[in-house]
Amino acid sequence: MGDDSEWMKLPVDQKCEHKVWKARLNGYEEALKLFQRISDERSPEWGKYLGLIKKFVTESNAVAQLKGLEAALVFIENAHVAGKTTGEVMSGVVTKVFNQPKARAKELGMDICLMYIEIEKAEVVQDELLKGLDNKNPKIVVACIETLRKALSEFGSKIVTLKPVVKILSKQFESREKAVREEAKLLAVEIYKWIRDALRPPLQGINSVQLKELEEEWVKLPSSPPKQTRFLRSQQDLKAKFEQHQAQGGDQSDGETVATVDPYELLEAVEILSKLPKDFYDKIEAKKWQERKEALEAVEVLTKNLKLESGEYGDLVRALKKVIGKDANVMLVSLAAKCLAGLATGLRKKFGTYAGLVVSTILEKFKEKKPQVVQALQEAIDAIFLTTTLQNLSEDILAVMDNKNPSIKQQASLFLARSFRHCIQATLPKSVLKPFCAALIKQVNDSAPEVRDAAFEALGTAMKVVGEKAVNPFLADLDKLKLDRIKESADKVELPGGKKGAGGGGAEKKPAAKAPPAEAPPKSSGPPKKSQHAAASKPLLYYRDATCLVEYVLSFQAEACEDLAAGVLPASCLQQLDSANWKERLASMEEFQRAVETMDKTAMPCQALVRMLAKKPGFKETNFQVMQLKLHVVALIAQRGQFSKTSASVVLDGLVDKVGDVKCGGNAKEGMTAIGEACSLPWTAEQVMSMAFAQKNPKNQAETLNWLANAMKEFGFAGINVKAFISNVKTALGATNPGVRTAAITLLGVMYLYMGAPLRMFFEDEKPALLAQIDTEFEKMKGQSPPAPSKSTKKAAAEEEADDGEEQDEDGGGGGQDIMDLLPRTDISDKITDDLVSKISDKNWKIRKEGLDEAAAIISEAKFITANIGELPLALKGRLSDSNKILVQQTLTILQQLATAMGPGLKQHVKSLGMPIITVLGDSKTNVRTAAMTTLQAWVEQTGMKDWLEGDDLSEELKRENPFQRQELLGWLAEKLPTLRTAPGDLMLCIPQLYACLEDRNGDVRKKAQDALPMFMMHLGYDKMNKATGKLKPTSKDPVVAMLEKARAVMPAKPAAPAKAGGGKGSSETSRAPSGCKPEAKKVRGGVAAKKVAGKTLKDDEDKSGPIFTLIPNAKEQRIKEEKQLKILKWNFMTPRDEYVEQLKTQMSTCFAKWLQDELFHFDFQRQVKAIGVMIDRLESESEATIGCLDLILKWFTLRFFDTNTTVLMKVLEYLKLLFAMLNRENYHFTEYEANSFVPYLILKVGESKDVVRKDVRAILTMLCKVYPASKVFTFLMEGTKSKNSKQRAECLEELGCLIEGYGMNVCQPTPTKSLKEIAVHIGDRDTSVRNAALNTVVSVYNTCGEQVYKLIGNLSEKDMSMLEERIKRSAKKASAPPPKQVASERTRREQPTNPNATFLRKPAQDDLNKLNQARQNAHHSEPSHPFIPKEFQLDLDMIETDQSGVCELPDLVQHELDELDEPINLPEPKLRAVSPHFDELHNSTASTINFVISQVASGDINTSIQALAQIDEVLRQEDKAEVMSGHIDQFLIATLMQLRLIYSTHMADDRLDKREIIKLYCCIIGNLLSLFAMEVLAREASVGVLKDLLHGLFTLMLDGRMEDIEDGQQVVRSVNMLVIRILEKSDQTNIISALLVLLQDSLITTAGSPLFSGAVIKCLWRLIRFLPENINSLNLDRILLDVHNFMKVFPKEKLKQLNSDMPHRTLKTLLHTLCRLTGVKIMDHLSMIENRNESELEAHLRRTFKHSAHLSGGKNDRGNEKGGLRTDDRLSKAKVSDILTEIFKKIGSKENTKEGLTELYEYKQKYSDADLEPFLKNTSQFFQSYVERGLRIIESEREGKARIQSSAGEFHKFTQIHCPIDSGLSSNYEEVKPAVYYERLKILRQRQGLENTPQQRPAISSLLTSKPSVASSTDMLHSKLSQLKESREHYQQEHNTHSHSPTQTHTRSALPATNLDDLKKRLERIKNNRQ
Repeated sequence: MGDDSEWMKLPVDQKCEHKVWKARLNGYEEALKLFQRISDERSPEWGKYLGLIKKFVTESNAVAQLKGLEAALVFIENAHVAGKTTGEVMSGVVTKVFNQPKARAKELGMDICLMYIEIEKAEVVQDELLKGLDNKNPKIVVACIETLRKALSEFGSKIVTLKPVVKILSKQFESREKAVREEAKLLAVEIYKWIRDALRPPLQGINSVQLKELEEEWVKLPSSPPKQTRFLRSQQDLKAKFEQHQAQGGDQSDGETVATVDPYELLEAVEILSKLPKDFYDKIEAKKWQERKEALEAVEVLTKNLKLESGEYGDLVRALKKVIGKDANVMLVSLAAKCLAGLATGLRKKFGTYAGLVVSTILEKFKEKKPQVVQALQEAIDAIFLTTTLQNLSEDILAVMDNKNPSIKQQASLFLARSFRHCIQATLPKSVLKPFCAALIKQVNDSAPEVRDAAFEALGTAMKVVGEKAVNPFLADLDKLKLDRIKESADKVELPGGKKGAGGGGAEKKPAAKAPPAEAPPKSSGPPKKSQHAAASKPLLYYRDATCLVEYVLSFQAEACEDLAAGVLPASCLQQLDSANWKERLASMEEFQRAVETMDKTAMPCQALVRMLAKKPGFKETNFQVMQLKLHVVALIAQRGQFSKTSASVVLDGLVDKVGDVKCGGNAKEGMTAIGEACSLPWTAEQVMSMAFAQKNPKNQAETLNWLANAMKEFGFAGINVKAFISNVKTALGATNPGVRTAAITLLGVMYLYMGAPLRMFFEDEKPALLAQIDTEFEKMKGQSPPAPSKSTKKAAAEEEADDGEEQDEDGGGGGQDIMDLLPRTDISDKITDDLVSKISDKNWKIRKEGLDEAAAIISEAKFITANIGELPLALKGRLSDSNKILVQQTLTILQQLATAMGPGLKQHVKSLGMPIITVLGDSKTNVRTAAMTTLQAWVEQTGMKDWLEGDDLSEELKRENPFQRQELLGWLAEKLPTLRTAPGDLMLCIPQLYACLEDRNGDVRKKAQDALPMFMMHLGYDKMNKATGKLKPTSKDPVVAMLEKARAVMPAKPAAPAKAGGGKGSSETSRAPSGCKPEAKKVRGGVAAKKVAGKTLKDDEDKSGPIFTLIPNAKEQRIKEEKQLKILKWNFMTPRDEYVEQLKTQMSTCFAKWLQDELFHFDFQRQVKAIGVMIDRLESESEATIGCLDLILKWFTLRFFDTNTTVLMKVLEYLKLLFAMLNRENYHFTEYEANSFVPYLILKVGESKDVVRKDVRAILTMLCKVYPASKVFTFLMEGTKSKNSKQRAECLEELGCLIEGYGMNVCQPTPTKSLKEIAVHIGDRDTSVRNAALNTVVSVYNTCGEQVYKLIGNLSEKDMSMLEERIKRSAKKASAPPPKQVASERTRREQPTNPNATFLRKPAQDDLNKLNQARQNAHHSEPSHPFIPKEFQLDLDMIETDQSGVCELPDLVQHELDELDEPINLPEPKLRAVSPHFDELHNSTASTINFVISQVASGDINTSIQALAQIDEVLRQEDKAEVMSGHIDQFLIATLMQLRLIYSTHMADDRLDKREIIKLYCCIIGNLLSLFAMEVLAREASVGVLKDLLHGLFTLMLDGRMEDIEDGQQVVRSVNMLVIRILEKSDQTNIISALLVLLQDSLITTAGSPLFSGAVIKCLWRLIRFLPENINSLNLDRILLDVHNFMKVFPKEKLKQLNSDMPHRTLKTLLHTLCRLTGVKIMDHLSMIENRNESELEAHLRRTFKHSAHLSGGKNDRGNEKGGLRTDDRLSKAKVSDILTEIFKKIGSKENTKEGLTELYEYKQKYSDADLEPFLKNTSQFFQSYVERGLRIIESEREGKARIQSSAGEFHKFTQIHCPIDSGLSSNYEEVKPAVYYERLKILRQRQGLENTPQQRPAISSLLTSKPSVASSTDMLHSKLSQLKESREHYQQEHNTHSHSPTQTHTRSALPATNLDDLKKRLERIKNNRQ
């Protein structure tokens, strides 16, 4: 007892773990009491026992175990945390409880299992019980089976998953233990109760005795379905219902308790492909039929498996198809058909991929009449139908419906009938049914009775399935007998599963159909006279077949007609109808007319009357008066009587014959219109058109077309058979008579109103001239809407009203027919040959590519194709996984092509070809994935989403653990799912994979999965998705459930069904109301619904009528305070995280209306847009509250900046513009807090790719500066320039420039120097637009503060500085910085930007071209344009002068000393204008015009330039006129060259420009140059400098990488290539060689030059060298050798060899060698232009070339050798040279010895003229180089004995600031040096004052001291020409103004400013006086 006392004191949980069993027993008892006492299921007390419950169950002591089980049961029932113990406790129950001998233990164990199921842990319990079935102890197995049976009995088959249970059931029947077999039998009986016959297939394999016993037990079971009697915790509502039913008696059956189970789902899939005989494919092709039979039998055995595993069955299906289609042995055909049936049954939906391959073959094989073959084929095709949809097979079925073989037609119809039985209204829409009905109606009239019977059965089945109402419109042409026959068939049809079908109520409707004719006209569209004939002549009743009846009616004899007509017409009328006297005939017709007008409608025998009219002479009547009356009577009968199509067919031929008659045509048209009303326009039109075009009378044809065009407008387009009309219209368009063609085009115009642009596709193969006429007609109709129909078909009215509007959607007015369905499609299957397929699958990638090219060509040639494309899908599928990515992309392109060409028929290829596209989304290359996504979108456009979501293919794709594929696929689903109204249930299969993606290692995959979650939930519902988390691991489940909760909050609503036209529906209900009570009931229901909706809307409106913002005092200040104290997150992030969004929601909840906040955070963007719309509406009325919530509003907008939805973004920007305007009006000042949380994110959007967004953002930034200091905005913009987005950097820089222009330098923060340095860094940016923006900004600073800008920007690289200087020179503003006061005063005027591309002030014009352009536009002003007018006078003086209102006061003008302006200004004359070669010609009008046009070529405006080029091209193309261009060639080429540079530097960098415009401009330029260089006379006028620059521009264009990204860019490059060849051939050969040599020299000097560039120059030189033998006599060798000499001076032999490539050296040697070879020693006589030729390396080279030549004289040789030797002696070794020069440069570098060093360098250079100083200078600073250069010049001047130029070190520094241009033409003699030196200084000074714009390049120092005759400088010439262009333009404008305004205007240019100032002064005085 002492021991007992120890454990008695322990706490309960420790007792439960004690080693003494009694202690444990006591612990369990106390725990049981404790558990019963705890009332709170979430009490922390439960947690103490979590780890102990397993021990309660697995207790080793039997007595204690019972108590432990009781305690465990109570714990599981009451504890919230019990679910966590399920796995461990269940395994303990199975292994340690179920083997106990005590029944009580086993019973408690079962209760625990069931309790776990009740607390939602059914899956875990079931898994543990199934594991227990593998235990060796039979007791455990029996207990597990019994527990499963009990769980199923109580919870039902929805909770207990039966598939795994059924799977192991048959194994239990094989057990040796009888108890196990008996328990298994009881379980099988229980399962049968729930799933009935679905259990039979899985148990087919058990012992036959056992199966028989089971069958006996199954028979005894009650037929009523079982009910769930125990419920889960989440099913408490069902439990309450169940208890209520029990209380009421319990007999009420709830049909929904049992879910029908598909036996297929319970089966295990069998893999059969690997089990096929290895020689199967050889045997199936064997010649012996026995071998083929063996192969098929092997497959048949495998296909008997009821469920097959998915795999690649393509080859097997093709093999079976071949047997069915081509094998002569019918036994093998039926065997193959059975195999196909087995495959289709086993694979189900997965076989759908192959359905299209085999259906057409099976249908054509129905020509076999042997019953066993037919039966096998029927089974096969029926099984295949179940794997796909009728829509996918429709094309194949319709194709055989016209087959000549009656057996095929019969079987096709019977197949349709069987297929229809499996359809419901939803799967058999009218669009699918319509073509089938049309085909079946043709078969109803077939001569073979079996075909007719099959067609009746099919139509009857369709009627049963979708109802009479849906089918009747398609049966309008059938008579009553046939309709009755169809209805009989419908009554006999029994739908599977006892479905009633939509036509189930057919029997009840029959009496209504037989309503007496007096009350309503009969609905059948047969002749309405039948009932009367039946009454009059009984024989009609004996015609059994409807066809015979029609024939009988049509062959109605004249006597019968006369009898009927005599009853209603006067006798005299009938007698005189065929009288020979026209007057009697006329009188007779008048009587006829009166009789018809007075006749009762129901008694009018229409057919008899029209036959009397057709009686001889009928419609061949010769008297026009009689004829007119006759046609009028036809119209009367049609309007007043019950006119049938039979009656119409009697008279229509006569009407068409007279429609072209001048006198009777109007009446004929009236008659045709009346018939259209009676019998429907579509039918009438079809008859009339076929009759008109059967004739040869063009007048009739034209008038018929005209009538039809008018009739379409009157009747509308509903039901028109477009296809039939198209063929007739095409015939008419091909007619020789122009009237017919015109009428046809007019008709097309009317059809265009209804069908739109797709109509043109039918006529694309017409002749261009005709197509142009059609396009013109269509153009007229664009923008017009079709007129409302004024007429309608009487007979169809009732039927149309009976329609529910769906038909109108499909076929209704407005040409609702899908044009794609009407397009003539080509069958390309015969072109997809085996060779092509094998090519596409070849091992060699080049052959595969050839195959793909062929396939693409076939598709592109066919344009529109049928769905039958043979074996192409499988071939293309293989290429989608090709290792060669180029072929993958090509395949994707072909698939896009296929989508366009095939249209909706693509649906049947979704599984075979569409799914592999999704696989490509997993490719590692971005461009391949992008192409795949584009292809996928193109396919979905044609197929819709349904086919993609059906089946498990999508889930299989998601299973692949490829992050790229997962993120692309989930992103695509997230985009597409919200657009669907419904989604297939198979979407649920993707959920496990979706959950796996939520935990993927890749962040992008997780993000995409989270985005897709709400979209899946939208279709599947939260409950289903939450339940699916049950199968997740506990660690995964909680985060996924949390995400589901979040997704639930943002789940979008399903899109509403498209609204039907209200008018039509309303009118139809009204018209039907009297005929019965059903519509009335419908109306009442509609009314109630409407009231509910109205009530709901009203309530919503009431909720939303209050204020949207609540103004809480100091709330904003409190938020600012909290953020400063870090109580809340600071609004600062790269991308918004969830915590920021949650924080904002919390803050907004206090001051935003709840509904508004819900809308703003709604997942559907349209709701957000609406909410912003409300905010816009309330902006003015709630302005105060808006300002109070301003920080929150702006924060919400920053979140929207991170969205990709443009619609929302545009609405946000719209609101922001209005908001800032309101803030400005309210004089509100933005706080730092608001700015910091908004402005940085706004600046992000300034880099948006869309122009419209950038424009709005810039406008907002402008307005922002009115409520927030510009200097602070400047700081934010500076931050924006650090972005990685080049567009953002460029735009921010532009804005900075505008701020500086608008507000002066004070805006630059923190200091101008720091800001400018940061801005200047961007001048070296890689992106052109950023560089340009930075340059423009610095130019703005230059315009504000002048030369000081160079100090502010700090040190720049030489390249960047040169770019800046160039841009400053080109800047439009030359004035120095305006004083700050003026800037402030002008601020208000500058606030509104004049150009939308910038916010404040636009940047200055980018180059001289823009200025020229501006001048051209000013040419039209009344006053002559002036170079510069001060801003003070830029007023609209005319408007001010005429304004007499006097209301506004005149502002104070800035006062200026105007007298100074009167003084004449002596402007320096342009240097080159005086010597312009064409100056005199400018006065000649032709030359002046040419100059003006040429000047426009260089325009900055693309269109202006293109127009000018077009004018010049016109001149150049006409040989007789081309000579006027002579003398203008250089000028034209310079203008072209300027335009090429402008495109390269500006247009190509401008993202706002359409690149197609640039390509167009390039094409014009290249075209002009090709025309110019085609004429040798003009081409030879091009000078060296111009040719050099032109080739430079063309090579730059060829090597421009940006051209590759532009469509047609490659074509432009090819054209340039051709142009260069033309230039080489046609130009002056001397000039072109010289130009190329200079160009090569320049390209090699430029270190940054591309090797490709110099390579291109070298290629051109080699081409010219090749043609030297032909051109040698025309060359100026002296000039060429001079250029070679200059080249060799810059690049001596040693330097040439140091280059990376030896090509320049080889090229030069080859050129010289060729010249020597062609001219011999005479070449030495052509060195005349070279000064100091003895020192020329060229001469030495030529002498070496002739060294071994006998032609050279000895003296010359000796002289040459002496020189060579001398030079060799004098030349020092390289090492020594290096030492000497190093020493010299050291001296120059020291202050003391600098002059000595310069003197030594000069002397050394004089002695060794070829010494290369570049290696010593290239590493020194620009300053040092300038200093050395200047020093050498001074010494040179001194040595010549002239006065020294005084210059200090400071001056050196000043001159190094600028590139000192050196005139390369200086010679070394004294006379020329002196003026040159001063001239250089003058030029520098002029440049600094902006008077000299000639850019020059610094020559190498090595060439300073040697005279170098230069090639005419192209830049000098360019500027010379530019000045000519300016002058010519001014001259042209003056001329223009003189002619157009005042002929007396003869002021000279210099006098204009003074005159204008006087005039302006007077006008201003006058205005002031008026105001006063």
